[in-house]
Amino acid sequence: MKQLKGNAVVGQSGGPTAAINASLAGVIRGVSAHRDLIPELYGMRNGIEGFLSSDCVSLLPLFEDEKRLRQLEQTPAAALGSCRKKLPDPKKDRAFFDDLIARFREKDIRYFFYIGGNDSMDTVAKLSAYLETVDYEMRVVGIPKTIDNDLADTDHTPGFGSAAKYVAVTLSEIVRDCAVYRVPAVTIVEIMGRDAGWLTASAALPGAVGAEGVDLIYLPERPFTFEQFTEDLQNAFKRHPNLVVAISEGIRSPEGRYIGEGAQSGAADAFGHKYLAGAGKVLEGFVKETFGCKVRSFELSLPQRCAAHLASDTDLTEASLLGSSAVSAATEGKSGAMAALERVSDKPYQCSVVFRPVAGIANAIRKVPDEFINRAGNGITPAGIAYLRPLICGERTLEYKDGLPIHVII
Repeated sequence: MKQLKGNAVVGQSGGPTAAINASLAGVIRGVSAHRDLIPELYGMRNGIEGFLSSDCVSLLPLFEDEKRLRQLEQTPAAALGSCRKKLPDPKKDRAFFDDLIARFREKDIRYFFYIGGNDSMDTVAKLSAYLETVDYEMRVVGIPKTIDNDLADTDHTPGFGSAAKYVAVTLSEIVRDCAVYRVPAVTIVEIMGRDAGWLTASAALPGAVGAEGVDLIYLPERPFTFEQFTEDLQNAFKRHPNLVVAISEGIRSPEGRYIGEGAQSGAADAFGHKYLAGAGKVLEGFVKETFGCKVRSFELSLPQRCAAHLASDTDLTEASLLGSSAVSAATEGKSGAMAALERVSDKPYQCSVVFRPVAGIANAIRKVPDEFINRAGNGITPAGIAYLRPLICGERTLEYKDGLPIHVII
């Protein structure tokens, strides 16, 4: 493969995570190591939307030393901003892509890196497909991120490990708080996860390491029935009076309807995903009516994805590695692919970086496998725990100023 010289552009898309900026730092490191081929790296503000509106920033002058990059890695959310823009079908709207290519030509962009989840890989796939039909050489590589951990063809996704660590730590603290009283009570914690219950599954981790864990866990992968829920609670009350239940926001009835559907606004994003919330409140009302005990519910909400102070070192390290590896692979000719993680071993834990065709990843959903969910559908198996445990390991020593972590603002 011939060497390709030209500038690069990087963007962040979709929901932010505690590790998405570590991937950005990895891209910056990768470009810095290949200045002979990539003299300039532009950051798209608010993803592809920013590039279409000519809102870009030159990144290399802002991150000339490793200290600044480490500060970027400990910064939550997407430092470049994000978007949820769905690109048109390249076969139906060539004018859109013609304009996009013209903009790439203006800045001599030859490398395109996009950090995101399922929908972001859709952008990578469409751009890659269009480039095959025109006389403009550019290499396009996706870099995964999502706290949902539902991307196909990768062992796990950056952002998930840190979010799982936050969920596991927070649930262990909630369990301790709820245990101080002897009055029968149920606390229901609603956790992000529309179609896949990976993040909710991490609520099982405290109980797997000798701490008191949650009593029940419900994922979208198994149908939820109120009859089974009632029986599960009755059995749990026989063990102790203060129950903690972890549920995914996307739990569904056997007919496929979201449990919280009646509480939804009906609004959806550009990719047709409905905004979810309310399952916890539905179950709260049911428990109050059925058992008459003290009950409360709440959503962990945004802290799941932005609690960078509790990030997993494993997560941040892998996120940066995927970013830098994407750059190296692109300079060697890789395009139309996503950088992915392939687990080599559990003990000791080790993953290697591989590259998968992005066309088979875009818009696919990787669910929690059956062998990770117990037969009753209300807990996680030892196999699931073995998969999850390494991903939350390790802590970073953060840099503080006046008592607060330093965040990089671009």
